[in-house]
Amino acid sequence: MGTNGRHSAPTVDPLATDRSVASARPGGRWDYAPAPETVKVVVKPSYGHYIGGKWSRAGAGAFATINPATEEPLAIVAQGTEKDVDQAVRAAAKALPAWSGLPARERAKFLFRVARRIQERAREFAVLETMDSGKPIKESRDVDVPLAAAHFFYHAGWADKLAYAFPGRTPRPVGVCGQVIPWNFPLLMAAWKLAPALACGNTCVLKPAETTPLTALRLAEVFDECGVPPGVLNVVTGDGRTGAAIVSHPGVDKVAFTGSTEVGKKIAAAVAARGARLSLELGGKSPHIIFEDASLDQAVEGVIAGIYFNQGEVCCAGSRLFVQESILTEVITRLERRLATLRVGDPMDKNTDVGAINSRDQLDRVSHYVSLGREEGATYHEASATSLPTRGFYCRPCFFSNVQPSHTIAREEIFGPVLSVMSFRTPEEAVTRANNSPYGLAAGIWTDKGSKVFDIAGKLKAGVVWCNTYNKFDPASPFGGYKESGFGREGGLQGLRAYVRLDVPTGRTH
Repeated sequence: MGTNGRHSAPTVDPLATDRSVASARPGGRWDYAPAPETVKVVVKPSYGHYIGGKWSRAGAGAFATINPATEEPLAIVAQGTEKDVDQAVRAAAKALPAWSGLPARERAKFLFRVARRIQERAREFAVLETMDSGKPIKESRDVDVPLAAAHFFYHAGWADKLAYAFPGRTPRPVGVCGQVIPWNFPLLMAAWKLAPALACGNTCVLKPAETTPLTALRLAEVFDECGVPPGVLNVVTGDGRTGAAIVSHPGVDKVAFTGSTEVGKKIAAAVAARGARLSLELGGKSPHIIFEDASLDQAVEGVIAGIYFNQGEVCCAGSRLFVQESILTEVITRLERRLATLRVGDPMDKNTDVGAINSRDQLDRVSHYVSLGREEGATYHEASATSLPTRGFYCRPCFFSNVQPSHTIAREEIFGPVLSVMSFRTPEEAVTRANNSPYGLAAGIWTDKGSKVFDIAGKLKAGVVWCNTYNKFDPASPFGGYKESGFGREGGLQGLRAYVRLDVPTGRTH
Protein backbone atom coordinates (compact mmCIF):
# COMPACT_ATOMS: atom_id res chain seq x y z
CA MET A 1 0.00 0.00 0.00
CA GLY A 2 1.19 3.55 -0.68
CA THR A 3 1.24 6.24 1.99
CA ASN A 4 -2.07 7.64 0.73
CA GLY A 5 -3.83 4.35 1.37
CA ARG A 6 -4.14 3.43 -2.33
CA HIS A 7 -2.45 0.59 -4.17
CA SER A 8 0.60 1.81 -6.05
CA ALA A 9 0.91 0.59 -9.62
CA PRO A 10 3.48 -2.18 -10.13
CA THR A 11 6.36 -1.46 -12.45
CA VAL A 12 6.05 -3.95 -15.29
CA ASP A 13 6.96 -4.14 -18.94
CA PRO A 14 3.74 -3.48 -20.95
CA LEU A 15 5.11 -5.65 -23.75
CA ALA A 16 6.05 -8.56 -21.52
CA THR A 17 5.01 -11.96 -22.80
CA ASP A 18 3.95 -13.16 -19.33
CA ARG A 19 0.36 -11.98 -19.00
CA SER A 20 -0.49 -14.00 -15.89
CA VAL A 21 -1.03 -10.73 -14.00
CA ALA A 22 -2.48 -7.44 -15.18
CA SER A 23 0.17 -5.06 -16.48
CA ALA A 24 0.29 -1.31 -16.75
CA ARG A 25 0.15 0.34 -20.16
CA PRO A 26 1.30 3.81 -21.16
CA GLY A 27 -1.06 6.48 -19.91
CA GLY A 28 -2.09 4.54 -16.81
CA ARG A 29 -4.26 2.01 -18.67
CA TRP A 30 -4.16 -1.66 -17.82
CA ASP A 31 -4.00 -4.84 -19.83
CA TYR A 32 -6.20 -7.78 -19.01
CA ALA A 33 -4.85 -11.18 -18.10
CA PRO A 34 -5.30 -13.72 -20.89
CA ALA A 35 -8.76 -15.24 -21.28
CA PRO A 36 -8.36 -17.89 -23.97
CA GLU A 37 -11.41 -19.70 -25.30
CA THR A 38 -11.50 -23.13 -23.68
CA VAL A 39 -13.90 -24.89 -26.07
CA LYS A 40 -12.03 -27.41 -28.17
CA VAL A 41 -13.23 -28.06 -31.71
CA VAL A 42 -12.36 -31.15 -33.69
CA VAL A 43 -11.14 -30.37 -37.19
CA LYS A 44 -10.75 -33.30 -39.55
CA PRO A 45 -7.46 -33.70 -41.41
CA SER A 46 -9.28 -33.27 -44.74
CA TYR A 47 -12.68 -32.30 -46.15
CA GLY A 48 -14.31 -33.13 -49.43
CA HIS A 49 -17.45 -31.70 -51.02
CA TYR A 50 -20.97 -32.24 -49.73
CA ILE A 51 -23.04 -33.24 -52.76
CA GLY A 52 -26.40 -34.96 -52.81
CA GLY A 53 -26.25 -35.66 -49.08
CA LYS A 54 -22.90 -37.46 -49.35
CA TRP A 55 -19.31 -36.47 -48.57
CA SER A 56 -16.60 -36.91 -51.16
CA ARG A 57 -12.87 -37.15 -50.55
CA ALA A 58 -10.39 -34.34 -51.09
CA GLY A 59 -8.68 -35.51 -54.27
CA ALA A 60 -6.02 -34.07 -56.53
CA GLY A 61 -5.53 -30.33 -56.33
CA ALA A 62 -6.65 -30.06 -52.71
CA PHE A 63 -5.28 -27.18 -50.68
CA ALA A 64 -4.75 -26.25 -47.03
CA THR A 65 -6.88 -23.75 -45.15
CA ILE A 66 -4.68 -21.74 -42.78
CA ASN A 67 -5.24 -20.31 -39.31
CA PRO A 68 -4.30 -16.64 -39.97
CA ALA A 69 -3.44 -16.07 -36.30
CA THR A 70 -0.75 -18.74 -36.25
CA GLU A 71 -0.03 -19.45 -39.96
CA GLU A 72 -0.57 -23.14 -39.16
CA PRO A 73 -2.66 -25.35 -41.50
CA LEU A 74 -6.03 -26.41 -40.13
CA ALA A 75 -7.19 -28.93 -42.74
CA ILE A 76 -6.85 -30.01 -46.35
CA VAL A 77 -9.86 -28.94 -48.43
CA ALA A 78 -10.99 -30.18 -51.84
CA GLN A 79 -10.50 -28.00 -54.91
CA GLY A 80 -13.77 -28.08 -56.81
CA THR A 81 -13.63 -28.83 -60.54
CA GLU A 82 -16.20 -28.28 -63.27
CA LYS A 83 -17.16 -31.93 -62.86
CA ASP A 84 -17.76 -31.44 -59.11
CA VAL A 85 -19.88 -28.37 -59.79
CA ASP A 86 -21.88 -30.23 -62.43
CA GLN A 87 -22.58 -33.05 -59.98
CA ALA A 88 -23.71 -30.55 -57.35
CA VAL A 89 -26.02 -28.71 -59.76
CA ARG A 90 -27.52 -32.01 -60.94
CA ALA A 91 -28.08 -33.08 -57.32
CA ALA A 92 -29.79 -29.77 -56.58
CA ALA A 93 -31.97 -30.08 -59.69
CA LYS A 94 -32.93 -33.64 -58.75
CA ALA A 95 -33.95 -32.54 -55.24
CA LEU A 96 -35.88 -29.47 -56.45
CA PRO A 97 -39.30 -31.02 -57.27
CA ALA A 98 -39.65 -32.78 -53.92
CA TRP A 99 -38.35 -29.81 -51.89
CA SER A 100 -40.46 -27.19 -53.67
CA GLY A 101 -43.46 -29.55 -53.56
CA LEU A 102 -43.10 -30.09 -49.83
CA PRO A 103 -45.80 -28.30 -47.81
CA ALA A 104 -44.38 -24.93 -46.85
CA ARG A 105 -44.84 -25.55 -43.14
CA GLU A 106 -42.68 -28.67 -43.48
CA ARG A 107 -39.89 -26.66 -45.12
CA ALA A 108 -40.24 -24.23 -42.23
CA LYS A 109 -39.73 -27.07 -39.75
CA PHE A 110 -36.46 -28.03 -41.38
CA LEU A 111 -35.18 -24.44 -41.26
CA PHE A 112 -36.29 -24.15 -37.65
CA ARG A 113 -34.37 -27.32 -36.78
CA VAL A 114 -31.26 -25.95 -38.47
CA ALA A 115 -31.55 -22.71 -36.51
CA ARG A 116 -31.93 -24.57 -33.21
CA ARG A 117 -28.97 -26.80 -33.99
CA ILE A 118 -26.80 -23.77 -34.77
CA GLN A 119 -27.75 -22.41 -31.36
CA GLU A 120 -26.94 -25.70 -29.68
CA ARG A 121 -23.54 -25.84 -31.37
CA ALA A 122 -22.98 -22.09 -31.17
CA ARG A 123 -19.71 -22.14 -29.23
CA GLU A 124 -18.32 -24.76 -31.62
CA PHE A 125 -19.24 -22.64 -34.64
CA ALA A 126 -17.77 -19.52 -33.02
CA VAL A 127 -14.44 -21.16 -32.26
CA LEU A 128 -14.22 -22.70 -35.72
CA GLU A 129 -15.05 -19.36 -37.35
CA THR A 130 -12.33 -17.59 -35.39
CA MET A 131 -9.75 -20.29 -36.09
CA ASP A 132 -10.41 -20.14 -39.82
CA SER A 133 -10.94 -16.40 -40.33
CA GLY A 134 -8.86 -14.69 -37.63
CA LYS A 135 -11.70 -12.53 -36.31
CA PRO A 136 -11.95 -12.08 -32.50
CA ILE A 137 -13.86 -14.82 -30.71
CA LYS A 138 -16.17 -12.28 -29.10
CA GLU A 139 -17.33 -11.16 -32.55
CA SER A 140 -17.88 -14.72 -33.77
CA ARG A 141 -19.61 -15.64 -30.51
CA ASP A 142 -21.74 -12.53 -29.99
CA VAL A 143 -22.50 -11.43 -33.56
CA ASP A 144 -21.90 -13.90 -36.36
CA VAL A 145 -23.31 -17.12 -34.92
CA PRO A 146 -26.42 -15.63 -33.23
CA LEU A 147 -27.28 -13.70 -36.39
CA ALA A 148 -26.83 -16.81 -38.53
CA ALA A 149 -29.33 -18.69 -36.34
CA ALA A 150 -31.65 -15.68 -36.37
CA HIS A 151 -31.75 -15.65 -40.18
CA PHE A 152 -32.85 -19.28 -40.29
CA PHE A 153 -35.49 -18.64 -37.61
CA TYR A 154 -36.77 -15.54 -39.44
CA HIS A 155 -37.04 -17.20 -42.83
CA ALA A 156 -38.60 -20.33 -41.35
CA GLY A 157 -41.44 -18.01 -40.41
CA TRP A 158 -41.81 -16.76 -43.99
CA ALA A 159 -41.91 -20.19 -45.62
CA ASP A 160 -45.70 -20.63 -45.36
CA LYS A 161 -46.54 -16.92 -45.66
CA LEU A 162 -45.15 -16.09 -49.10
CA ALA A 163 -48.65 -15.46 -50.47
CA TYR A 164 -48.96 -12.64 -47.93
CA ALA A 165 -45.53 -11.29 -48.87
CA PHE A 166 -46.64 -10.89 -52.49
CA PRO A 167 -50.39 -10.29 -52.44
CA GLY A 168 -52.24 -10.86 -55.68
CA ARG A 169 -49.41 -12.96 -57.10
CA THR A 170 -48.52 -16.63 -56.86
CA PRO A 171 -44.91 -17.09 -55.72
CA ARG A 172 -42.97 -20.04 -57.13
CA PRO A 173 -39.32 -21.00 -56.52
CA VAL A 174 -36.73 -19.84 -59.03
CA GLY A 175 -34.96 -23.20 -59.16
CA VAL A 176 -31.32 -24.07 -58.50
CA CYS A 177 -29.41 -21.24 -56.80
CA GLY A 178 -25.65 -20.90 -57.09
CA GLN A 179 -24.31 -18.94 -54.12
CA VAL A 180 -20.74 -17.67 -53.73
CA ILE A 181 -19.80 -16.14 -50.39
CA PRO A 182 -16.75 -14.20 -49.09
CA TRP A 183 -14.27 -14.78 -46.28
CA ASN A 184 -15.20 -11.92 -43.95
CA PHE A 185 -18.46 -13.41 -42.56
CA PRO A 186 -18.36 -17.04 -43.71
CA LEU A 187 -21.18 -18.51 -41.62
CA LEU A 188 -23.37 -15.41 -41.60
CA MET A 189 -23.12 -14.93 -45.36
CA ALA A 190 -24.09 -18.56 -45.85
CA ALA A 191 -27.17 -18.00 -43.68
CA TRP A 192 -28.04 -14.77 -45.52
CA LYS A 193 -28.18 -16.67 -48.80
CA LEU A 194 -29.36 -20.15 -47.87
CA ALA A 195 -32.23 -19.27 -45.53
CA PRO A 196 -34.37 -17.20 -47.95
CA ALA A 197 -33.59 -19.45 -50.91
CA LEU A 198 -34.64 -22.60 -49.06
CA ALA A 199 -37.68 -20.98 -47.46
CA CYS A 200 -38.94 -20.12 -50.95
CA GLY A 201 -38.56 -23.72 -52.12
CA ASN A 202 -35.29 -23.48 -54.03
CA THR A 203 -32.27 -25.78 -53.78
CA CYS A 204 -28.70 -24.51 -53.47
CA VAL A 205 -25.09 -25.01 -54.47
CA LEU A 206 -22.92 -23.05 -52.04
CA LYS A 207 -19.25 -22.17 -52.53
CA PRO A 208 -17.48 -20.70 -49.50
CA ALA A 209 -14.29 -18.66 -49.86
CA GLU A 210 -11.19 -20.79 -50.24
CA THR A 211 -9.61 -19.28 -47.11
CA THR A 212 -12.65 -19.83 -44.86
CA PRO A 213 -14.52 -23.01 -45.85
CA LEU A 214 -14.78 -24.79 -42.49
CA THR A 215 -17.99 -23.32 -41.03
CA ALA A 216 -19.86 -23.84 -44.31
CA LEU A 217 -18.79 -27.48 -44.23
CA ARG A 218 -19.83 -27.72 -40.58
CA LEU A 219 -23.18 -26.20 -41.54
CA ALA A 220 -23.60 -28.99 -44.10
CA GLU A 221 -23.12 -31.42 -41.22
CA VAL A 222 -25.94 -29.65 -39.36
CA PHE A 223 -28.23 -29.95 -42.38
CA ASP A 224 -27.44 -33.65 -42.47
CA GLU A 225 -28.15 -34.00 -38.74
CA CYS A 226 -31.49 -32.24 -39.15
CA GLY A 227 -32.58 -34.62 -41.90
CA VAL A 228 -32.77 -32.05 -44.69
CA PRO A 229 -33.35 -34.08 -47.88
CA PRO A 230 -30.22 -34.89 -49.94
CA GLY A 231 -29.42 -32.37 -52.65
CA VAL A 232 -31.27 -29.46 -51.07
CA LEU A 233 -27.92 -28.08 -49.91
CA ASN A 234 -24.68 -28.85 -51.73
CA VAL A 235 -21.33 -27.37 -50.68
CA VAL A 236 -18.46 -27.29 -53.17
CA THR A 237 -15.16 -25.83 -51.97
CA GLY A 238 -12.44 -24.27 -54.06
CA ASP A 239 -10.99 -21.02 -55.37
CA GLY A 240 -12.24 -18.59 -57.99
CA ARG A 241 -12.24 -21.28 -60.67
CA THR A 242 -14.88 -23.18 -58.75
CA GLY A 243 -16.97 -20.05 -58.36
CA ALA A 244 -16.67 -19.33 -62.08
CA ALA A 245 -17.90 -22.85 -62.87
CA ILE A 246 -21.00 -22.29 -60.71
CA VAL A 247 -21.75 -18.90 -62.21
CA SER A 248 -21.45 -20.14 -65.79
CA HIS A 249 -23.28 -23.46 -65.33
CA PRO A 250 -26.41 -23.56 -67.51
CA GLY A 251 -28.33 -25.44 -64.82
CA VAL A 252 -28.06 -22.62 -62.29
CA ASP A 253 -31.19 -20.45 -62.39
CA LYS A 254 -30.15 -17.82 -59.85
CA VAL A 255 -26.70 -16.53 -58.87
CA ALA A 256 -26.06 -14.71 -55.60
CA PHE A 257 -22.59 -13.30 -55.04
CA THR A 258 -20.96 -11.33 -52.24
CA GLY A 259 -17.42 -10.15 -52.89
CA SER A 260 -15.35 -7.59 -54.70
CA THR A 261 -16.76 -5.17 -57.26
CA GLU A 262 -14.19 -6.29 -59.83
CA VAL A 263 -15.33 -9.91 -59.67
CA GLY A 264 -18.98 -8.84 -59.45
CA LYS A 265 -18.75 -7.05 -62.79
CA LYS A 266 -17.38 -10.19 -64.45
CA ILE A 267 -20.15 -12.29 -62.94
CA ALA A 268 -22.79 -9.83 -64.14
CA ALA A 269 -21.48 -10.10 -67.69
CA ALA A 270 -21.38 -13.90 -67.56
CA VAL A 271 -24.86 -14.27 -66.08
CA ALA A 272 -26.43 -11.71 -68.42
CA ALA A 273 -25.29 -13.74 -71.39
CA ARG A 274 -27.53 -16.65 -70.41
CA GLY A 275 -30.40 -14.82 -68.74
CA ALA A 276 -30.18 -16.22 -65.22
CA ARG A 277 -31.23 -14.15 -62.22
CA LEU A 278 -28.54 -12.29 -60.29
CA SER A 279 -28.05 -10.39 -57.05
CA LEU A 280 -24.74 -8.78 -56.08
CA GLU A 281 -23.47 -7.40 -52.79
CA LEU A 282 -20.12 -5.85 -53.58
CA GLY A 283 -17.54 -3.44 -52.22
CA GLY A 284 -17.94 -0.23 -50.31
CA LYS A 285 -16.20 2.90 -49.10
CA SER A 286 -18.77 3.81 -46.50
CA PRO A 287 -18.78 7.23 -44.81
CA HIS A 288 -19.38 8.32 -41.23
CA ILE A 289 -20.56 11.91 -40.77
CA ILE A 290 -20.05 13.44 -37.31
CA PHE A 291 -21.80 16.78 -36.76
CA GLU A 292 -20.74 19.24 -34.07
CA ASP A 293 -23.91 18.58 -32.06
CA ALA A 294 -23.22 14.83 -31.81
CA SER A 295 -22.37 12.95 -28.64
CA LEU A 296 -18.67 12.61 -29.38
CA ASP A 297 -17.93 9.66 -27.11
CA GLN A 298 -20.78 7.72 -28.68
CA ALA A 299 -19.71 8.71 -32.19
CA VAL A 300 -16.06 7.81 -31.68
CA GLU A 301 -17.03 4.45 -30.20
CA GLY A 302 -19.28 3.79 -33.19
CA VAL A 303 -16.50 4.67 -35.60
CA ILE A 304 -14.07 2.40 -33.75
CA ALA A 305 -16.54 -0.49 -33.77
CA GLY A 306 -17.32 0.06 -37.45
CA ILE A 307 -13.74 -0.18 -38.70
CA TYR A 308 -11.47 -1.83 -36.13
CA PHE A 309 -13.37 -4.52 -34.24
CA ASN A 310 -13.73 -6.51 -37.47
CA GLN A 311 -10.20 -5.65 -38.74
CA GLY A 312 -11.95 -3.50 -41.35
CA GLU A 313 -12.74 -6.73 -43.19
CA VAL A 314 -16.38 -5.94 -43.83
CA CYS A 315 -17.82 -4.47 -47.01
CA CYS A 316 -19.80 -1.84 -45.10
CA ALA A 317 -16.87 -0.80 -42.86
CA GLY A 318 -17.02 2.92 -42.17
CA SER A 319 -13.62 3.66 -43.66
CA ARG A 320 -14.22 7.35 -44.47
CA LEU A 321 -14.84 9.71 -41.56
CA PHE A 322 -16.17 13.22 -42.22
CA VAL A 323 -16.02 15.50 -39.17
CA GLN A 324 -17.45 19.00 -38.89
CA GLU A 325 -14.55 21.42 -38.90
CA SER A 326 -15.31 22.96 -35.49
CA ILE A 327 -14.77 19.63 -33.69
CA LEU A 328 -12.11 18.06 -35.92
CA THR A 329 -9.23 18.48 -33.46
CA GLU A 330 -11.28 17.11 -30.57
CA VAL A 331 -12.40 14.07 -32.55
CA ILE A 332 -8.85 13.27 -33.69
CA THR A 333 -7.65 13.51 -30.08
CA ARG A 334 -10.36 11.15 -28.90
CA LEU A 335 -9.64 8.74 -31.74
CA GLU A 336 -5.97 8.63 -30.78
CA ARG A 337 -6.83 7.94 -27.14
CA ARG A 338 -9.30 5.20 -28.01
CA LEU A 339 -6.97 3.65 -30.56
CA ALA A 340 -4.29 3.30 -27.89
CA THR A 341 -6.62 1.12 -25.80
CA LEU A 342 -7.36 -1.43 -28.51
CA ARG A 343 -5.94 -4.87 -27.86
CA VAL A 344 -4.49 -6.56 -30.94
CA GLY A 345 -3.55 -10.21 -30.73
CA ASP A 346 -4.73 -13.77 -30.36
CA PRO A 347 -8.32 -13.84 -31.69
CA MET A 348 -9.09 -16.76 -29.38
CA ASP A 349 -8.52 -14.46 -26.37
CA LYS A 350 -11.84 -12.97 -25.23
CA ASN A 351 -10.07 -9.68 -24.43
CA THR A 352 -8.87 -9.17 -28.00
CA ASP A 353 -10.43 -6.29 -29.93
CA VAL A 354 -8.58 -6.69 -33.23
CA GLY A 355 -7.65 -10.14 -34.47
CA ALA A 356 -5.66 -11.35 -37.45
CA ILE A 357 -6.03 -10.30 -41.08
CA ASN A 358 -7.54 -13.17 -43.07
CA SER A 359 -4.54 -13.99 -45.25
CA ARG A 360 -1.01 -12.97 -46.21
CA ASP A 361 -2.27 -11.56 -49.51
CA GLN A 362 -4.82 -9.39 -47.73
CA LEU A 363 -2.24 -8.17 -45.22
CA ASP A 364 0.07 -7.20 -48.09
CA ARG A 365 -2.82 -5.30 -49.68
CA VAL A 366 -3.52 -3.35 -46.50
CA SER A 367 0.18 -2.59 -46.01
CA HIS A 368 0.34 -1.29 -49.57
CA TYR A 369 -2.47 1.19 -48.92
CA VAL A 370 -0.89 2.35 -45.67
CA SER A 371 2.33 3.08 -47.56
CA LEU A 372 0.37 4.93 -50.25
CA GLY A 373 -1.34 7.09 -47.63
CA ARG A 374 2.01 8.16 -46.24
CA GLU A 375 3.51 8.78 -49.69
CA GLU A 376 0.55 10.96 -50.72
CA GLY A 377 1.04 13.24 -47.73
CA ALA A 378 -1.66 12.23 -45.23
CA THR A 379 -0.78 12.27 -41.52
CA TYR A 380 -0.41 8.78 -40.08
CA HIS A 381 -1.69 7.86 -36.61
CA GLU A 382 -1.27 4.40 -35.10
CA ALA A 383 -1.68 2.55 -31.84
CA SER A 384 2.09 2.63 -31.33
CA ALA A 385 1.94 1.09 -27.85
CA THR A 386 0.38 -2.06 -29.26
CA SER A 387 2.76 -4.96 -29.76
CA LEU A 388 1.95 -7.40 -32.52
CA PRO A 389 2.41 -11.19 -32.28
CA THR A 390 5.52 -12.48 -33.98
CA ARG A 391 3.54 -15.05 -35.98
CA GLY A 392 0.32 -14.56 -37.86
CA PHE A 393 -1.10 -11.92 -40.21
CA TYR A 394 -1.51 -8.90 -37.95
CA CYS A 395 -1.91 -5.22 -38.75
CA ARG A 396 -1.66 -2.38 -36.27
CA PRO A 397 -4.91 -0.32 -36.31
CA CYS A 398 -4.33 3.15 -37.71
CA PHE A 399 -5.98 6.21 -39.19
CA PHE A 400 -4.95 9.07 -41.43
CA SER A 401 -5.80 12.74 -40.95
CA ASN A 402 -5.24 15.58 -43.45
CA VAL A 403 -6.64 13.29 -46.12
CA GLN A 404 -7.67 14.82 -49.43
CA PRO A 405 -10.51 13.47 -51.59
CA SER A 406 -7.98 12.69 -54.34
CA HIS A 407 -5.89 10.43 -52.09
CA THR A 408 -6.03 6.76 -52.95
CA ILE A 409 -6.91 5.80 -49.37
CA ALA A 410 -9.98 8.05 -49.61
CA ARG A 411 -11.21 6.50 -52.85
CA GLU A 412 -10.40 2.79 -52.92
CA GLU A 413 -11.64 -0.01 -50.71
CA ILE A 414 -8.85 -1.19 -48.40
CA PHE A 415 -10.58 -3.94 -46.43
CA GLY A 416 -8.37 -3.43 -43.39
CA PRO A 417 -8.20 -1.45 -40.10
CA VAL A 418 -7.38 1.84 -41.83
CA LEU A 419 -9.54 4.95 -41.45
CA SER A 420 -9.38 8.18 -43.49
CA VAL A 421 -10.41 11.35 -41.64
CA MET A 422 -11.61 14.43 -43.52
CA SER A 423 -13.51 17.58 -42.55
CA PHE A 424 -16.53 19.56 -43.74
CA ARG A 425 -18.17 22.86 -42.86
CA THR A 426 -21.83 22.60 -43.85
CA PRO A 427 -24.33 19.73 -44.06
CA GLU A 428 -24.52 20.21 -47.83
CA GLU A 429 -20.76 19.77 -48.13
CA ALA A 430 -20.91 16.65 -45.94
CA VAL A 431 -23.52 15.05 -48.20
CA THR A 432 -21.65 15.99 -51.38
CA ARG A 433 -18.37 14.57 -50.13
CA ALA A 434 -19.95 11.43 -48.71
CA ASN A 435 -21.69 10.73 -52.03
CA ASN A 436 -18.51 11.40 -54.01
CA SER A 437 -17.72 7.71 -54.43
CA PRO A 438 -18.47 4.99 -56.95
CA TYR A 439 -19.78 2.93 -54.03
CA GLY A 440 -23.07 3.22 -52.18
CA LEU A 441 -23.34 0.46 -49.62
CA ALA A 442 -23.71 2.02 -46.16
CA ALA A 443 -23.32 5.25 -44.17
CA GLY A 444 -23.44 6.46 -40.59
CA ILE A 445 -24.82 9.77 -39.28
CA TRP A 446 -23.96 11.14 -35.82
CA THR A 447 -26.04 14.03 -34.49
CA ASP A 448 -28.40 14.79 -31.61
CA LYS A 449 -30.88 16.50 -33.97
CA GLY A 450 -33.61 14.15 -35.18
CA SER A 451 -34.63 16.43 -38.02
CA LYS A 452 -31.05 16.51 -39.27
CA VAL A 453 -30.88 12.71 -39.20
CA PHE A 454 -33.90 12.39 -41.50
CA ASP A 455 -32.76 15.20 -43.79
CA ILE A 456 -29.22 13.86 -44.29
CA ALA A 457 -30.26 10.21 -44.49
CA GLY A 458 -32.62 11.00 -47.35
CA LYS A 459 -29.83 12.64 -49.32
CA LEU A 460 -27.15 9.98 -48.89
CA LYS A 461 -26.78 7.53 -51.78
CA ALA A 462 -26.37 4.41 -49.68
CA GLY A 463 -28.41 1.26 -49.34
CA VAL A 464 -28.18 1.28 -45.53
CA VAL A 465 -27.94 4.36 -43.32
CA TRP A 466 -27.33 3.93 -39.59
CA CYS A 467 -28.15 6.83 -37.30
CA ASN A 468 -26.17 7.23 -34.06
CA THR A 469 -25.07 3.61 -34.35
CA TYR A 470 -23.24 1.43 -36.87
CA ASN A 471 -23.01 -2.14 -38.10
CA LYS A 472 -26.29 -3.22 -36.56
CA PHE A 473 -28.03 -6.01 -38.45
CA ASP A 474 -31.38 -7.72 -38.19
CA PRO A 475 -32.87 -10.50 -40.37
CA ALA A 476 -36.02 -8.42 -40.89
CA SER A 477 -34.05 -5.45 -42.24
CA PRO A 478 -32.93 -5.54 -45.90
CA PHE A 479 -29.25 -5.00 -46.67
CA GLY A 480 -27.68 -4.06 -49.99
CA GLY A 481 -26.17 -1.22 -51.97
CA TYR A 482 -26.34 1.08 -54.96
CA LYS A 483 -23.93 1.98 -57.75
CA GLU A 484 -20.82 -0.23 -57.70
CA SER A 485 -21.85 -1.73 -54.36
CA GLY A 486 -24.24 -4.04 -56.20
CA PHE A 487 -27.97 -4.52 -56.52
CA GLY A 488 -30.63 -6.59 -54.86
CA ARG A 489 -31.32 -6.96 -51.14
CA GLU A 490 -30.67 -9.65 -48.57
CA GLY A 491 -32.87 -9.97 -45.50
CA GLY A 492 -36.38 -8.77 -44.82
CA LEU A 493 -39.35 -8.99 -47.13
CA GLN A 494 -37.29 -7.41 -49.91
CA GLY A 495 -34.72 -10.21 -49.73
CA LEU A 496 -37.34 -12.83 -50.58
CA ARG A 497 -38.05 -11.26 -53.95
CA ALA A 498 -34.85 -12.56 -55.54
CA TYR A 499 -35.82 -16.16 -54.81
CA VAL A 500 -39.35 -16.32 -56.22
CA ARG A 501 -41.09 -16.10 -59.57
CA LEU A 502 -44.37 -14.27 -59.32
CA ASP A 503 -47.21 -15.62 -61.44
CA VAL A 504 -50.35 -13.64 -62.16
CA PRO A 505 -53.44 -15.65 -61.11
CA THR A 506 -55.73 -16.85 -63.88
CA GLY A 507 -58.20 -14.22 -64.97
CA ARG A 508 -55.94 -11.29 -64.16
CA THR A 509 -53.97 -9.31 -66.70
CA HIS A 510 -51.36 -7.69 -64.47
